[in-house]
Amino acid sequence: MIPIVTPAEMAAIDAAAPEGTDVLVARAGAAVAIAARRMMGGTYGRRVLVAAGKGNNGADGRVAAAALERWGVRCGVVTPPEALELVATADAESPASAAWDLVIDAAYGTGLRGSWGADRAPAAPVLAVDIPSGIDALTGEDHGCWPAAATVTFGALKPGLLLHPGAAAAGEVELAPIGLDTSGAMSWLVTDADADAALPAAEPAAHKWRRAVRVIAGSPQMRGAGHLACAAAQQAGAGMVVVSSPGVRAADVARPTEAVARDLRPGEWADAALDGIERFDAAIIGPGLGADPTALAQAARFIADCPVPLVVDADGLTAVAEHPECLHERTAPTVLTPHDGEFAKLTGGPPAADRFDAVRRAADELNAVVLLKGPTTLVAARAAANTSAPSAAVLAAASGTARLATAGSGDVLSGVIAAVLSAGATEPDAVLLGTAAAAHWHGRTAAFGGHDPAAALTPLTAMHQAELLGAARAGLAAAGAETSST
Repeated sequence: MIPIVTPAEMAAIDAAAPEGTDVLVARAGAAVAIAARRMMGGTYGRRVLVAAGKGNNGADGRVAAAALERWGVRCGVVTPPEALELVATADAESPASAAWDLVIDAAYGTGLRGSWGADRAPAAPVLAVDIPSGIDALTGEDHGCWPAAATVTFGALKPGLLLHPGAAAAGEVELAPIGLDTSGAMSWLVTDADADAALPAAEPAAHKWRRAVRVIAGSPQMRGAGHLACAAAQQAGAGMVVVSSPGVRAADVARPTEAVARDLRPGEWADAALDGIERFDAAIIGPGLGADPTALAQAARFIADCPVPLVVDADGLTAVAEHPECLHERTAPTVLTPHDGEFAKLTGGPPAADRFDAVRRAADELNAVVLLKGPTTLVAARAAANTSAPSAAVLAAASGTARLATAGSGDVLSGVIAAVLSAGATEPDAVLLGTAAAAHWHGRTAAFGGHDPAAALTPLTAMHQAELLGAARAGLAAAGAETSST
């Protein structure tokens, strides 16, 4: 996994480095110069403008400029105010920035806590050093930056490179190792190879009840939710899926052909839903249940008494918000999967700008694994009671795109998580990693566009996401095999 550290954590890591600042700056500057040469496709006849501030970020830029000049590049190194003036005074007939093949933003990096006046971007591509100046390295908030085509960051990723709008402003991010010890990071980005290693493998002697998933989802008004959760669980490896939609006769429950439906009469259905639950390896509750007070009370009863790993989504989260005591009674792992609005219901307010801290606090308060949905999905678990750590790690999954922002996508994700947990994850670390791996796997379905290149730009329906899980899993396996061979 790739480490993610806050600016404060990175400052402590820098201070603990065995080498001095000059050595670290030399390595960082060299990495920037190599990236610049690659972006320009060579050095002959190239011209580069470097906006270099007073701190280490500026020092990185000046070292990069010196290296580029040795390779034959003509570099102009200016202060941030001078760089802004050069860009601002460029006009349509004779834009000053047209003389540059590349602009290197080494103005402030993570050291800026606001705007530096970068209202107009250069015409030339921008290479940012560590993070685009003006992007908050902790929250990803944009206080005015030059959007970068690429960013070279050092030692570890910063949250602002993963959280939007900072993630979009950073362009393609390259992590350059410069000899810093980031092994103590409390947040990590899941890669394809990580997900492949964490996801359960097929068992040669498995039978259909080996990974059984119970689904309580859907209602007379929202029958499709259960169908999507079941289809995703099956595609993600569940051998047996049994679904009930309260108030819908088994014969009328929307489900894949292979899923089994059971009746749940309207009213007090929790006891019937819990009947035989011990035979299952994981369960899902919430998608499409509706917000009727009776349904929410029954869902809370199911959550409190369900003895197997449980994924709670959608209306199930509303049930938790209305009946928070239901989580206190649980002994088996619980995964809550809120978007921002549901997060506000659960915690009393929307996620803070520092989403990493927000999801970590929510996991501690709710005593559950919390998956906070977003362009970058964050997963946190409560720290083990017998450790001195203030909180457990936060894992980030950034594999998805806006193509997944379609109705029913969350139902699919719930099915994938339940199928992964059904392989036997019960320890907190295993549940945390399995949930993050499931989110990464689900996100990877967005990479498939069929034979039409334009399809990669269009929304991906939830059912199509479920159907693409097999292809996405094969891609993760290929990445895992490549990592193992190198």
